[in-house]
Amino acid sequence: MSRRGENIYKRKDGRWEGRYIKARNEEGKIVYGYVYGRKYTAVKQRLAELKVRYITSYGSLKIYEGTLEQWLWFWLNGPMRGRIKVSTYSSYQLRIRKYILPFLGQIKLIDLRTAEIQEFITYLEELHISSSSIRSILTVLKSALNQAVTDNHLLKNPCQNIVLKKNDAQEVRALTREEQRWLEKVSLKEPNCSAVLLALYTGMRIGEISGLKWSDIDFDNKRIAVNRTLYRTNAVEKGRKTQVIIDSPKTKSSKRMIPIAGNLKGYLLEKRKKSTSEYVISCRGSYAEPRLINYRFKKLLIGTELTSIHFHMLRHTFATRCIEQGVDIVTVSKLLGHSSTKMTLDVYADSMWENRMEAITRIDRQLESD
Repeated sequence: MSRRGENIYKRKDGRWEGRYIKARNEEGKIVYGYVYGRKYTAVKQRLAELKVRYITSYGSLKIYEGTLEQWLWFWLNGPMRGRIKVSTYSSYQLRIRKYILPFLGQIKLIDLRTAEIQEFITYLEELHISSSSIRSILTVLKSALNQAVTDNHLLKNPCQNIVLKKNDAQEVRALTREEQRWLEKVSLKEPNCSAVLLALYTGMRIGEISGLKWSDIDFDNKRIAVNRTLYRTNAVEKGRKTQVIIDSPKTKSSKRMIPIAGNLKGYLLEKRKKSTSEYVISCRGSYAEPRLINYRFKKLLIGTELTSIHFHMLRHTFATRCIEQGVDIVTVSKLLGHSSTKMTLDVYADSMWENRMEAITRIDRQLESD
């Protein structure tokens, strides 16, 4: 029999059972927690600790009875749907379906623990997924669970304090000057405007080049406005596998102005005279999507020793040439549309080695002259 007000009972198996109010479900009904022990005093002490803990912290928690899978789809198609771009929605959907659900999907939201998420990270590492991809998957999970905390379904986010490996070092390969000269020579022979030359002399991303219109180029003031990006992504609507999206740049820093070099200006003016499309790089009077630009690029390289290079290397080449000419890292970062100079430094640290050596040499000469 229980002592008055204690909620501690003697069970038939000889153990003592203590009961406390753990939380309330979405209907407001009480959810009880239990503690067991062979000794009455041990159960009483543990029960007192739990009562204090749950009265101060969990007392108003609204228990979500569904699984993590159910919560993720609610979060993605509810709170997040109107706040993210179609491309972001598509990538979140892919990470949830391909990685998170097979391992964690059937666990109840309220039962999800940090240890299980750490096991999930280990599982992803064993699949040889890059550390940057693992971080992006965890970002989706963490964001969804933050919403659960905000909605009072969880006291804290179990993704906190998760240990991740450092990001893989990014290997940047730029074209040599000789390779660039050859590629420019071949590209100049193209009848229509070349995406290759735009990438080499502006550092624009392939999607930005794909969405570039003649109206974005201010020839009088010698500058290009990066106002949109074009990409193909997984279709959100049923019945379609993929869809082309034309949208504003993903980040504020990606929407930028890029000065036009004199030679590039002359080249673009000449191509504009012959163009019948509003898009600078066109196909049948309309835009040329990134995969078509990539196809044309690979076709250009057939029969050469450069078949191993990819289009994004042209952006790296532009940045590397800037650094070689002593352009400061802040300016390079702005030209590339990076969100921070740290990102630029992380990617192009090796490219800047010669500049750093030159700086040390200058300091050494100054000391000798003094």
